[in-house]
Amino acid sequence: MVSNPVHGLPFLPGTSFKDSTKTAFHRSQTLGYRNGYAIVRRPTVGIGGDRLQFNQLSQAELDELASKAPVLTYGQPKQAPPADFIPAHVAFDKKVLKFDAYFQEDVPMSTEEQYRIRQVNIYYYLEDDSMSVIEPVVENSGIPQGKLIKRQRLAKNDRGDHYHWKDLNRGINITIYGKTFRVVDCDQFTQVFLESQGIELNPPEKMALDPYTELRKQPLRKYVTPSDFDQLKQFLTFDKQVLRFYAIWDDTDSMYGECRTYIIHYYLMDDTVEIREVHERNDGRDPFPLLMNRQRMPKVLVENAKNFPQCVLEISDQEVLEWYTAKDFIVGKSLTVLGRTFFIYDCDPFTRRYYKEKFGITDLPRIDVNKQEPPPVKQELPPYNGFGLVEDSAQNCFALIPKAPKKDVIKMLVNDNKVLRYLAALESPIPEDKDRRFVFSYFLATDMISIFEPPVRNSGIIGGKYLGRTKVVKPYSAVDNPIYYGPSDFFIGAVIEVFGHRFIILDTDEYVLKYMESNAAQYSPEALASVQKHVRKLEAPASESERFAFTSFHWLHISLLKGSCVDIPIVSFLFCNSIYI
Repeated sequence: MVSNPVHGLPFLPGTSFKDSTKTAFHRSQTLGYRNGYAIVRRPTVGIGGDRLQFNQLSQAELDELASKAPVLTYGQPKQAPPADFIPAHVAFDKKVLKFDAYFQEDVPMSTEEQYRIRQVNIYYYLEDDSMSVIEPVVENSGIPQGKLIKRQRLAKNDRGDHYHWKDLNRGINITIYGKTFRVVDCDQFTQVFLESQGIELNPPEKMALDPYTELRKQPLRKYVTPSDFDQLKQFLTFDKQVLRFYAIWDDTDSMYGECRTYIIHYYLMDDTVEIREVHERNDGRDPFPLLMNRQRMPKVLVENAKNFPQCVLEISDQEVLEWYTAKDFIVGKSLTVLGRTFFIYDCDPFTRRYYKEKFGITDLPRIDVNKQEPPPVKQELPPYNGFGLVEDSAQNCFALIPKAPKKDVIKMLVNDNKVLRYLAALESPIPEDKDRRFVFSYFLATDMISIFEPPVRNSGIIGGKYLGRTKVVKPYSAVDNPIYYGPSDFFIGAVIEVFGHRFIILDTDEYVLKYMESNAAQYSPEALASVQKHVRKLEAPASESERFAFTSFHWLHISLLKGSCVDIPIVSFLFCNSIYI
């Protein structure tokens, strides 16, 4: 190992020499383990055991010197102490944003006002982002006022968000618990705070006023009783003279409305009107004699008297331009009194004489107002849905709790335990279905059909009940008026279609033959001819082999009709010897 003891000399021949005392030239280890973890340590000696300088700069310090950072000269800069943390309930304590708003409320049960304007103050508390809505109390308003919504965080939408002061501004609508508030203005503190946060405020709006409240602020009217008309003369002249009219009020256009009869009395002595109800026996109404008490009826009101509180104060001549008089009550014309339209259809003889003498009206005929009853609506059954029988489905339209359809008891008693049985084959293109036999049972008491397939050993087909008792509809029959199979449809050679499967009748039992002979009028000539042909074929003389074949064939059919199990070897024997026909 070559060493250079003189600092600053170049590494050239003649200026360096070998130290013969050094024998170890390995590098110091910089990786060690402590408590099982690998750690990096800086070497203290170099190659050959030379002591390294302790003030050696690291790479980070060299990079800092290269960038002329003054950290080495002046040391680490002292960081400024962090600002003191102030919680929100301390920073925004007693700081509240105030907004002026109003909402509109419908008044359905009042004739003076249709809607009401209610002014409120919306408070937003900055310390916890809660809000409250308070309505100033108005004296003699009759409305529960004060705190409408207590202090709480208010939901803004269905996603769980809450209102923030960033969502509030002038000239906007906010919805709180289904009620829409119109924000019109705010106080000075609220305006300064929102502008300091960079929010541009909308221009303020005027507060909406309640029309009924403003109407109550108008000065009271002065009433002056006119003295031009001599009421005493009218009272003395027409005392006890009353015009009687018969009218109806047709309210059938409204829900649960009806046409009711009334009697209108017009008192000539003071031009007052009275409307009496006409009650009938067992009409189900309370026996109130009067619909409207005797009073003068205004016909045309002044323009400013539309909002006059008529339910509290009486209408005087200053609010009325024209009153109802006797010339307004004419038979055959309609009359609107207090929102109800009455049609006058008749009057008494005194009224007819008065109109003839006073107004020269002689034609006051009685008008027939009896309404003809509309023709009864024909009840039609809904279309058949395909579930169950048509008769069972129709019972749901006749009663709330359906009952079983009525049965022909006489037919059930006469034909009790009478069953017609037939042997049929399945018409199918599948070769395995050609040898299958089925027993049709027709029950005369209920006109129902059941199908049974006798089990055949080693056939690979599970026999048993093929169709339970039910009525079978003929193909191409109407859905609402189905035609079911009857006894006349079953004969030898007939094709019966049962829910898409076609069966051919092959044979019958002896009871069917007797039933067809006793009820020949029910069957067609073709059906009787097929039965007669079948009987002649059985009774005709034949050879011993043919008789054996017919006997075996008849035995086989009777066994199938009775539902007994057929032995496969016997059937194979008959087929192999060409006896089975």
